[in-house]
Amino acid sequence: MPQVVLPFEVKPGKQKDTATSMASIQQSLSPDFQEVTRRSPFLLRYLCMLPLKEIGLPRYCAKLERSMSEIRKPNIIYPVKGGTFVHILFDPDDARHHYIIIEPILNDNLEPLLQELELRMLNLSDLLLTTKSDDEDSKKATFLRILDELCEVTTTTPAQNTSAKNNKKNGKLPFHPNDLKALLSRKVDKIQVTPHQLQCLKYLIIRDKLGLGIIEPLVRDTYLEDISCSGMGMIYVEHKIFHSLKTTISFPTHEELDLFVMRLSERMKKPVSIHNPICDATLPDGSRINIVYGKDISKRGSNFTIRRFSETPLSVLELIEMGTLDYNMAGYLAVMIGEGMNTFVCGETASGKTTTLNALTTFIHPNAKIVSIEDTPELQVPHKNWIREVTSTKEGSESGVTMFDLLKAALRQRPNFIIVGEIRGAEGAIAFQAMQTGHSVMATFHAASVERLIQRLTGNPINVPKTYMDNLNLVVIQSAVKLPSGKTGRRMTSICEIVGYDPVNQSFSFVEVFRWDSVNDSFIFSGFGNSYLMEYKIAPKLGIPQFQKKRIYAEIDRRAKVLEKLHKQGVTNFYELLSILAKAKNEGLF
Repeated sequence: MPQVVLPFEVKPGKQKDTATSMASIQQSLSPDFQEVTRRSPFLLRYLCMLPLKEIGLPRYCAKLERSMSEIRKPNIIYPVKGGTFVHILFDPDDARHHYIIIEPILNDNLEPLLQELELRMLNLSDLLLTTKSDDEDSKKATFLRILDELCEVTTTTPAQNTSAKNNKKNGKLPFHPNDLKALLSRKVDKIQVTPHQLQCLKYLIIRDKLGLGIIEPLVRDTYLEDISCSGMGMIYVEHKIFHSLKTTISFPTHEELDLFVMRLSERMKKPVSIHNPICDATLPDGSRINIVYGKDISKRGSNFTIRRFSETPLSVLELIEMGTLDYNMAGYLAVMIGEGMNTFVCGETASGKTTTLNALTTFIHPNAKIVSIEDTPELQVPHKNWIREVTSTKEGSESGVTMFDLLKAALRQRPNFIIVGEIRGAEGAIAFQAMQTGHSVMATFHAASVERLIQRLTGNPINVPKTYMDNLNLVVIQSAVKLPSGKTGRRMTSICEIVGYDPVNQSFSFVEVFRWDSVNDSFIFSGFGNSYLMEYKIAPKLGIPQFQKKRIYAEIDRRAKVLEKLHKQGVTNFYELLSILAKAKNEGLF
């Protein structure tokens, strides 16, 4: 099974010494930290394990701030959904710091008790059959009721269960089928446990039976963007604030990693095997998981990657806080997208394309009908009239529904906007057909520049005719860049307008309206007074006569100031921003 390896040595101590140490440490904590340890005593037990003389007392934060990324030697504990905690601890010998999961079961050997409990739970399996398969709350309540039936709390420390101890071999209980049948047919005595052991068993059963096992606390951490197991060894995570971290979870052997990956894929109802070694699926919380099984194609052993998505997407104003764009760029994009300009958000992997596309949907008119098409559901469009469609393909079969099929169907649904999660193949040509018929299209695309975008769109396998390229109006290029401070950040490196195609010279013309200045980490409005789309497409739509077309730039400035004012008033939430902008649009103010 996967192991939890703490990055420090835990020295055994006498019970009396431990109690004295716990009392001493609790008195030195801040009032809010003391209250948390009273509610979660296992957190105080963890503090007693730490080498406090070397690292100092951790700081407790109920909520993390982005400014904490500046801390060079983090020593911070924060809560995670599900009743666990995370300790971010600096490592002076490595570029990656430690990501330590603090669970009720930490440093407890409950394996014999757990195995005995699982065997006895088979007698009450009929209770689980009466539970609705899609009702997680009902399942949880049933498991907890079964535990209460099978366990008896005692104030004294019960002796280790002898049957479990004697039969344990390599972490398993090798019962003969006849012995197991006899065990299930007789009346089962209750297992005596301490209050702490009961709490731990309840946590373990819910985590392993209803959750994703040992990685469940990682999936519940809203500050994580990526969870990555690259093969046998340690699991790594990408943190929104502390960036790349190494966890305490590791897989010591290929066999245990393969077994865990198989169970994980079965939970997703897409089991992997030697004949079907790759799995793409979506977790219940909407996160995306990719699994590659076996050493035959992954030489370091099976691997998996989970890309997490926030329950509430980042808004444009939050992206401005992070420096991804500025108010002028937001005002410009608000005008363009509000008037139905076709927009592609391009960049490399993990450059923040989907996050940006999500944020820009707040600029679509609130009364618009939107159809989104994706391989795995990542987009979170805030509009009420939103049709969300996802592909469905069957392994080893030609049947299924592809993005190409869904895009063709979307043309019959009379949407105002079609949003494609990512264009990769033949669906790109259909997207451009949709643009020609008057549908507004937004999409993400893997390309690092406008030139690369055009090359990929006009080449195999997408094959968009070159004369169609001017249907695409805007190209937003986003990238993960190195900032002047030396840190890495995500920036819109350019926003370009596609002007047209010259068939004689076989060349494309485009205008770079905004570009990122890498020296000052600022944005230059290079297209001010020289925007083709603003002057020749947007200005006429807004009723501005041709001889006064330069007035259109005042509209960008006005919307930028509206967004800046909202930001200063504390409006940052994705849905709150949409609500305010919807009212402003209805009154003609935005």
